[in-house]
Amino acid sequence: MSSPPLSKYRYRRRLPHLQKDDAPLFITFCTGARIPLPENARDLVFEHCLREGGILLFAGEGARATQRIHLYAVVVMPDHVHLIFHPLRDNQGWTFPLVDILQCLKGATAHRINKLLNRFGPVWEEESFDHVLRTSKSLREKAEYIRQNPVRKGLVERPEDYRWLWTSPELKI
Repeated sequence: MSSPPLSKYRYRRRLPHLQKDDAPLFITFCTGARIPLPENARDLVFEHCLREGGILLFAGEGARATQRIHLYAVVVMPDHVHLIFHPLRDNQGWTFPLVDILQCLKGATAHRINKLLNRFGPVWEEESFDHVLRTSKSLREKAEYIRQNPVRKGLVERPEDYRWLWTSPELKI
């Protein structure tokens, strides 16, 4: 028996998480204790985000069996990740739940990071922060925030010099 629609799209940890159908979301999640990820781990997270958004396909790899998000922007900082994406709908017409999207994204990257670094245990904080973007103006503003994040942190002088940053050409920023 399936759960009622409201409970399917709402979950709570320390913060409430609400998802509005057909609206882009601005998401932030951090490493546990804000421990910086080495460059090869950031490469792994960045590539995974691009694959989830259908942006990056490896040689011989077809389209994802189920693409769950339309990706607008991503930046992988040393100790946190910012994403803007629009959850897509499944073949029954339901919007993919944010909790499932993030659980897959954080779980898969944590597993691969631990394997890469020959360690075990949590990589990401349990909680993530999300914000529904209600207008195209707020979408562009948050995308610009993502673009400027490496510059504000003093990692590069220009956003385009940061290798773990991607924004969709459709944003025209």
